[in-house]
Amino acid sequence: MQISSLAHALPRTLISAAVASAFALVAVNASADLSSRYVDNDGDMIADAPSDESQWADPDTLVFAYTPVEDPAVYADVWSDFLEHLSEATGKEVQFFPVQSNAAQQEALRAGRLHVAGFNTGGVPVAVNCGGFRPFAMMAAEDGSFGYEMEIITYPGSGIETVEDLEGRQLAFTSETSNSGFRAPSALLRSEYGMEAGEDFETAFSGSHDNSILGVVNEDYDAAAIANSVARRMLARDVVAEGDYEVIYTSDTFPTTAYGLANNLNPELAEKIQDAFFSYDWEGTALESEFANSGEAQFIPITYQENWAVIRTIADANGVTYDCD
Repeated sequence: MQISSLAHALPRTLISAAVASAFALVAVNASADLSSRYVDNDGDMIADAPSDESQWADPDTLVFAYTPVEDPAVYADVWSDFLEHLSEATGKEVQFFPVQSNAAQQEALRAGRLHVAGFNTGGVPVAVNCGGFRPFAMMAAEDGSFGYEMEIITYPGSGIETVEDLEGRQLAFTSETSNSGFRAPSALLRSEYGMEAGEDFETAFSGSHDNSILGVVNEDYDAAAIANSVARRMLARDVVAEGDYEVIYTSDTFPTTAYGLANNLNPELAEKIQDAFFSYDWEGTALESEFANSGEAQFIPITYQENWAVIRTIADANGVTYDCD
């Protein structure tokens, strides 16, 4: 699987009236670019379940993975109660898979070793097009609101007070598939500030938002582009403290991690998995304790076609293509 990208124009306010002019030649509802392994007969931009029942998967053990974090063991505990609920709802054993990178998570899905997962915002189109991922849920606040912002952060005393001050310094990204950790800031820096990676500033790839934040706090990186929802949870766990870093830029709001499943699961099993997400009682759980730190309290239904339109637009503006085969 190969993903290529070239940064093109993107305005600072990503979900504003400026989008209309900035993307005059880019369709917001860009068509899916599914691998030849999949079909989309119903036009919802995600892979259909196989029509041949012999191709349906009905594993004894479901494997679940949450998007890569700095310390996967922490999130194994956070998700433990939910995974027990998922096991009861499906009648299956459920195993937490502690992925170390976005690439490892994508490959596990594509290889059939991953059945249920939460993929980061920018990684969702890759998982959909190259791995047959069928997203159906996202975390939201009690009132149904959802999302996070991309921030560019630096450490106190770095001498970086504005985006322009990044010139000649090092900016850390997370991975090339990350929306807030790479694609959005790359397009922003080029379009609004005329700054090219490798020419106007040096780059590094940390592998995760946690690593980028800790890298800035420890002064390993001059600055980093991060998802502020991750930062809020790290602050709440006292992994970092207020004042450890400073924010020099905040974007408009993006959708957050999408939860979904592999397209080839037995449809009856797939329905039980979806029902488990929406029937889960968060009250008093480790999941509630952790994600309340970023204002989330429930799972809500989503569609890739609607909720990821702005992310597909950013990908198109960056010249992203999917060579999955």
